[in-house]
Amino acid sequence: MTARLAIGKVWRSLAMKLVLLVVVFIAVPSIVYNELRNADERQQAFLLKSVEDRGRLVAESLRPLLQQYEANAVPRLGAALARMGTPELKTKVLFRPDGAQGPNNFYYVASAPPVPTEYLETERADLLRTGVFDLVRDSCETFASPSVRYTNPEGQEEVLTSLIPILTKSGCWVVITSSTAQDILGTSLGQPYWKTPQVRVASVIYLVMALFVIWLFGDVWRSLLRFANVARAIRTRGKVEGSFADAGVVPELAPVAREFDGLVAALAGSARMIRYAAEENAHAFKTPLGVIAQSIESLKRSISPENARGLRSVSLIEQALARLDGLVSAARHMDEVSAELLNPPRETIDLAALLIHIGKDYTDTIAVSGRRLAVGPLDKATVKGGEDLIETVVENLLENAESFSPEGGEIKLRLAVEDRIAVLTVEDEGPGVDPADLERIFDRYFSVRPSKNNHGTMNGEATHFGIGLWVVRRNVEALGGTVAAENRAPRGLKVRVSLPLA
Repeated sequence: MTARLAIGKVWRSLAMKLVLLVVVFIAVPSIVYNELRNADERQQAFLLKSVEDRGRLVAESLRPLLQQYEANAVPRLGAALARMGTPELKTKVLFRPDGAQGPNNFYYVASAPPVPTEYLETERADLLRTGVFDLVRDSCETFASPSVRYTNPEGQEEVLTSLIPILTKSGCWVVITSSTAQDILGTSLGQPYWKTPQVRVASVIYLVMALFVIWLFGDVWRSLLRFANVARAIRTRGKVEGSFADAGVVPELAPVAREFDGLVAALAGSARMIRYAAEENAHAFKTPLGVIAQSIESLKRSISPENARGLRSVSLIEQALARLDGLVSAARHMDEVSAELLNPPRETIDLAALLIHIGKDYTDTIAVSGRRLAVGPLDKATVKGGEDLIETVVENLLENAESFSPEGGEIKLRLAVEDRIAVLTVEDEGPGVDPADLERIFDRYFSVRPSKNNHGTMNGEATHFGIGLWVVRRNVEALGGTVAAENRAPRGLKVRVSLPLA
């Protein structure tokens, strides 16, 4: 099922649709090109057969005259060519004397329509370069359809359509026909099909269409990337200039942008309301709790030392009151964490300086309980976040380490930079954690602590509600980081907090 969902996501993605579009833009022209080329080849074959037949007819008509050729027959040969020639079908007659070999020994004798001698010499040189005379190099027996395109001395394009040799006693005659007809020049005869004008025009049109469609996809993609940049800026820096509506340039995405802006505003408003509610609720609960605490003091003084049952009841009330006070503080803390997760502050924080400040405040506090706090080494590191969020993380980790450390134990607070990541560690010398519970210690309300007495001491189970490390994980994740715990050797726990550098 997971693989099917992953395939479905990929299939529905904009990138996959763009890839499919590119494939279509490549495949369709290839198929159409092959079909058009095949049709052009059939057209070529038909036209070439027609022109070849006309060339054969001209050659056969000239055969008797060429077999009885005499020097004074040149005018008659020219007249015969003139009668058979057309403006679009040009005919040239060349002669190679008996005994001569090679293409260089062919000479023009007549042409239709008639052209100057200089023209013929230039054309002869051009044809020699094309290699068409190699077809009748020696034997003077090979009929050929050269299908060679060349530009004549007048700058016009022609296609050589037939080369018909006629062997006589006097030598080898060659009747060459070429065409300037547009129905011949308009095909790919004598050139690759992709060079034809219609293919080039179609290619340009198709390319423009393809680029236009890809540009449309790219424009939508850029708008989505702008949305992602705005969302990233809100996540990493908090309030930013501009909005989703400002980032969108595609009108159809405007409703989506407005909804995103409304969602961000609603989240920010919800965070403010949660903070206000947490403060008001804590204040509302703390006032009667304070009154109860003051009243208990008066009640304790009024109970005689001999009244053990009354003293026990007052003690139970004090323990319950302390627990209730802790629950109120915990509830407020959780509400504040929820608010920070909805709209976390994103300031530039000098993490090393902040840890030094926290360490100074906690050194004396931890010393009172008989433990030692060692701060350092601290690498220089700057992160994005809120001081309150980070202070809560460090304070909860130090309190957790203090509560588990034995008397005289040392707690270490360190900071290192590893691959653009700020790594904050807190180590203690306590009993450590069952390996099966290393992940669970960050769960809400998970707490396993030995109870020293029944009066709610700091190390007692009564004052701990299993939210300290949960708050640590929530705050760290809100800052875009991770938190993990591992047992130290031979004893103790190490908590590692990783935060991306600013």
